[in-house]
Amino acid sequence: MKKDIILAGVGGQGIISLAAIIGLTALNKGMYLKQSEVHGMSQRGGDVMSNLRISDNPIYSDLIPCGSADLIVSLEPMESLRYLPYLSPNGWLIVNKAPYINILNYPDIEKIYEEIRKIKNHVLIPADELAKEIGDEKVMNMIIFGASAPFLGFDKNEMIEAIRQMFKNKGDDVINKNIQAFELGFNFKNN
Repeated sequence: MKKDIILAGVGGQGIISLAAIIGLTALNKGMYLKQSEVHGMSQRGGDVMSNLRISDNPIYSDLIPCGSADLIVSLEPMESLRYLPYLSPNGWLIVNKAPYINILNYPDIEKIYEEIRKIKNHVLIPADELAKEIGDEKVMNMIIFGASAPFLGFDKNEMIEAIRQMFKNKGDDVINKNIQAFELGFNFKNN
């Protein structure tokens, strides 16, 4: 198995935690992993992206070439557009529907959705709304993780175990809330 994944969003949305959980899932399976991160303005609201490369075989570069990403997972819709040139023709685009409007000239959200819908393989999920329904906006990234899970190539239980490991020092309530969010995203049906 080989997966090239780009994670995108803005500071404070949980991109780095999401990358860590996907990476932990891969390492638990004995796979090779390379990761590269860009922290934008290194503050809440700055752009953040991570290249995550996972394989059964050694990986020699941590950067994903244009046109070869198997998956782009974006916690912010406009940020997803920035990385579309990296998506392979058969790749999947998983995007949180809620914009993080931190600039005065943020584009018309409907135009952003139009661009996302042009991608044959896409999931546009209202992760922020779903997180509010379960009472914790911080788990939005786990909802997106769940929505991307069918395309990652791991067994669902392997990913849940990585969530348990990641949050083991935070207590059962935090673990269970994150697993609940993952399940919500996993069971989401794209329209």
